[in-house]
Amino acid sequence: MIRRSLPLLFLLLAACATQRPPEKPMTANDSFGEVRESLHRNGDDLLSAGLGLAGLRARSPAFADAAQPTAAELRRRAIHTSWAGIADLGPLGGYGDIYGAVPSVPGREYQAFARLHGALAPHRVLLQAPDAFDANARCLVVAASSGSRGVYGAIALAGAWALPRGCAVAYTDKGTGSGYFDLDSDSGVALDGTRAARGTAPLEFEPAHVDAMRGVAIKHAHSSGNPEADWGRHVLQAARFGLAMLDRAYPAQAPFTPANTRVIVTGVSNGAGAALQAAGLDDGLIDGVVALAPNVHVAGHGRALYDYASEAALLMPCALVDARFDAVPFARVHGATPPAWLARCARLHEQGVLEGTDLAAQARAALDRLHAAGWDDLALATAASSTAFDLWRAVGATYASSYLRAPATKMPCGFRFAATDAHGAAIAADAPTRAAWWSDASGIPPGAGVMLLGGTDASADPTAAGIDCLRRLWSGNDAPAHALHAAVAATITRPPRADLPILVAHGEDDGLLPFAFTSSAYIDALAAAGRKPVLWRVPHAQHFDAFLALPAFGDRYVPLLPYGYAALDAMWKHVAAAAPLPASKRFPTHPRGARGLDRGMLALDSGD
Repeated sequence: MIRRSLPLLFLLLAACATQRPPEKPMTANDSFGEVRESLHRNGDDLLSAGLGLAGLRARSPAFADAAQPTAAELRRRAIHTSWAGIADLGPLGGYGDIYGAVPSVPGREYQAFARLHGALAPHRVLLQAPDAFDANARCLVVAASSGSRGVYGAIALAGAWALPRGCAVAYTDKGTGSGYFDLDSDSGVALDGTRAARGTAPLEFEPAHVDAMRGVAIKHAHSSGNPEADWGRHVLQAARFGLAMLDRAYPAQAPFTPANTRVIVTGVSNGAGAALQAAGLDDGLIDGVVALAPNVHVAGHGRALYDYASEAALLMPCALVDARFDAVPFARVHGATPPAWLARCARLHEQGVLEGTDLAAQARAALDRLHAAGWDDLALATAASSTAFDLWRAVGATYASSYLRAPATKMPCGFRFAATDAHGAAIAADAPTRAAWWSDASGIPPGAGVMLLGGTDASADPTAAGIDCLRRLWSGNDAPAHALHAAVAATITRPPRADLPILVAHGEDDGLLPFAFTSSAYIDALAAAGRKPVLWRVPHAQHFDAFLALPAFGDRYVPLLPYGYAALDAMWKHVAAAAPLPASKRFPTHPRGARGLDRGMLALDSGD
């Protein structure tokens, strides 16, 4: 059953006109559109849309009509995609046995498009209110999506921990997400996830109209607003939305305010970076923060993502040629190094970037440069997967476009996003492809039928031209480089207030957001500012738990998600029962090898 409400502002004014004039967390700068309320019971639920653990492990649920899926079908598949992209649900990974569970949690959802003051594009906010909300321990968990995912992108962490415990969860896509706009059909994504033509409904993302535009516009890349600079504000606005919606969900217990409801902010990756940004802006709304593998940038410590991602895109293909990576998953294809990686060494040598007259020497020179820049061999080994999947280039093109506020038709370095045919040529997306974007896409192409095009040539190293251009945007001294640096500077995270408890957990083998550049730098910065955050270092954990189901990859690593659940347990005990926070520690983990995970390998009950 679906009910559509009047705009939230009207509802708030109406609430104030009744006998409850409560202290409200809303601010004058909060702007929300129509709120969509939906019920999820009887074969449907909040945590898995009725799929359960078995259904989440299976293939994505099909649409009855691929060209026109229903809102319920899109929601179910979006939740499936979000779980599959974050958690290791493979048969050896231990989810549901060693850690985690996916019980049925009936309840209601409240969803709206929110807009920050001055923002050009909205972000999506959503509250999940369980029927079994614990009125005696009022709890709201707030989470931003991981990566550039849609609004359910943190459900495997925040939802799985909070909902079965009777906590409500407020999510935000933090100005990223999978609400792709199709320039060929001039259509975008409506509030319920279905496609709608421009002008027929409020859309998740709607770029300015220009005649004869072709391809696909992505909210993270093309909203012209550098959403990363506002991730903290997105999280705080989602928290305020969540408290307001709790009044609607549980009117007998209203009002819900920061004074009577404990608010914990959490997230993974970019979502964790957003949580820490929110911590740096908070003035009393948040009670505690748990951040897993955060993409966090602090002044004077560590490195910005764009810096090391563009560096990795340039140097890592050659560095991974070194023999020390022969046994590393994804560094070789059927025992051989990808030919384009060999060509990268030759190209960098011809450009005078690398010394060495033979391939081995050139690979060592590339490796030496990465080591000097702060990369260690643990991060480099897992970064082989990001290199093999061409993630560095995709991240670089998306973030460069966002930082430079470029429209879809004028992305830097000649890049563009479009659907393609079997030969890789750009075409207009068909209706089934468009319909599945919101449920299936990760927020950064390639994927879900959208490809990254441009920035290539016909050489033996076809992606090098675009990568050279992306790197020059960081290392150059022209106007675009200055503009990009200014945009990156706007994403710097501030220290939190002195009494805000912070717990950061990070895998030591993270090859996408290396520990040295992110969490270690953040902890050092907070220590210099007189703060005392908790740091959990997790050996043998890398960035993508979902990769652990891949052959040979899971043999070497442990999942990070169990430490997120344990950290949330500890934070809840601290904010709800005044228990001391646990100490910073390094867990003595052990990879599972070819056998299934057991709890002893995680060493959650010990540490040094």
